[in-house]
Amino acid sequence: MSYTDVFTSIEPPHSMRKPANPCILVIFGIAGDLNKRLLFPAICNLGSNDLLDENFCIVGVSIEPFNDQTFREQLIKDIDEFVTDPDAKKFGLKLIEHIYYISGDFNDANVYLRLKNKLAELAAHYASKNCIFYLASPPQMIEPITLQLSKASLLKEQDNYFRHLIVEKPFGHDLASAKKLNSLLLSVASEKQIFRIDHFLGKETVQNLLAFRFSNGLFEPIWNRLYIDNVQITVAEVLGVELRGDYYEHAGALRDMVPNHLFQMLSLIAMEPPSSFNAENIQAEKTKVLHTIQQLTPEQVFSQAVRGQYGPGKINHNDVPGYRGEPHVAPDSSVETFVALKLYLDSWRWLHVPFYLRTGKRMPIRQSEISVQFKTGPSTLFSESQHGIMPNLLKIYIQPEEGITLRFNAKIPGAGLQLGQVEMKFQYNDYFGIKTQTGYETILYDCMNGDHILSNQAEMVETEWSLVQPILDIWSAVAPRDFPNYAAGTWGPKEADKLLRKDGRKWLMKTK
Repeated sequence: MSYTDVFTSIEPPHSMRKPANPCILVIFGIAGDLNKRLLFPAICNLGSNDLLDENFCIVGVSIEPFNDQTFREQLIKDIDEFVTDPDAKKFGLKLIEHIYYISGDFNDANVYLRLKNKLAELAAHYASKNCIFYLASPPQMIEPITLQLSKASLLKEQDNYFRHLIVEKPFGHDLASAKKLNSLLLSVASEKQIFRIDHFLGKETVQNLLAFRFSNGLFEPIWNRLYIDNVQITVAEVLGVELRGDYYEHAGALRDMVPNHLFQMLSLIAMEPPSSFNAENIQAEKTKVLHTIQQLTPEQVFSQAVRGQYGPGKINHNDVPGYRGEPHVAPDSSVETFVALKLYLDSWRWLHVPFYLRTGKRMPIRQSEISVQFKTGPSTLFSESQHGIMPNLLKIYIQPEEGITLRFNAKIPGAGLQLGQVEMKFQYNDYFGIKTQTGYETILYDCMNGDHILSNQAEMVETEWSLVQPILDIWSAVAPRDFPNYAAGTWGPKEADKLLRKDGRKWLMKTK
């Protein structure tokens, strides 16, 4: 099968896509930040692009003492603040009358009886029994909400209607808890009903990795150990933990970012071509890649894993506190806010090619990118050039800007043969004029249509946790001696630079 044949199944652009299947979206935690900043703006974007069924409606469940009317009034304020596109704003204000609210504790069985009655009422009015239950709630509430939904028979599918369950990351906090949570979910719902999502995968550029790799004959033949020297994945954040100290004290950068965002990007970069672009085949290839990642031994944890914690520093010339000075953080906390890893894959394609992963808070800039550095060609012809041959470099930018650049060598104009580096640059906005999105649009649309292409199966989640578990074990047993070990506004601890320097390499991230 040719790559062209495979790509006949790729989704068409928004303008050519049909409205999603009719459904009622139930959002647990609808009064929280996730909904007003990301979920609801995504829903408005879908609606303004005619990608929602005309009978789509929302039921929100939260502890806050709203009713239908007072919650709608609050939502109007949120639309004004967080929905930026005029057409999306217009749709959001129209949708307001189709949003309903239930106030109550997620542990209270009576809440689910009220929800069941409301769904029956709306099903008769909107002519749809399809339901999506979105858990926009703290991780510790996944279990009680799921069990209560099951007890109320709200997850039962019959008469050709669906009941889908969306669970946000983090999915567990270690391997044992991830297995326990998977066991719980699969005891009350089938795998096809469960959508374990990572909104990072909804970014256009992340999805475009598949298109870039498998539709371009220029790159796929050289996408292997014979031509690629190393791969680097960086997710840098300017923000600190803000008001999320309670959560971060139990998570840390490793749990928060590696067994989801970073491993998902690695799997897309390293996977083999799927036989088709349906969810099952893509998930299978991504899972195969995760199984090839060499698990670190205790000794390798010390030599191939770096952790850091930010201290006081400056961001945009403003003084900011260190992690230990943030609200709800212990003054002697040993929780990491920075992680760097060197990993190898046991596969023919990637044998001996290091994958360097890095993520941190309070970095100089907000940037998520993948750098693929190619090996240099023979330098005999250019031995007298002032700078010699620099390696070709492919960069894939995920956020905040979305695009791709390719760096190569060219002769500098003038006497003599001097080489300089130039860039070919592609940005999505320049070519496709796409509107700003939150990353949740495609995820929600796919879930409404039962497409798992951007969700994670149980095996994938457990494999990701199995890879970070040895690091968690060592870091929990051996306390760091030098925290904080990097100033806010810098690129992390010096050990992260040494991790690459001892291999004769350096981080390829652009600096501020």
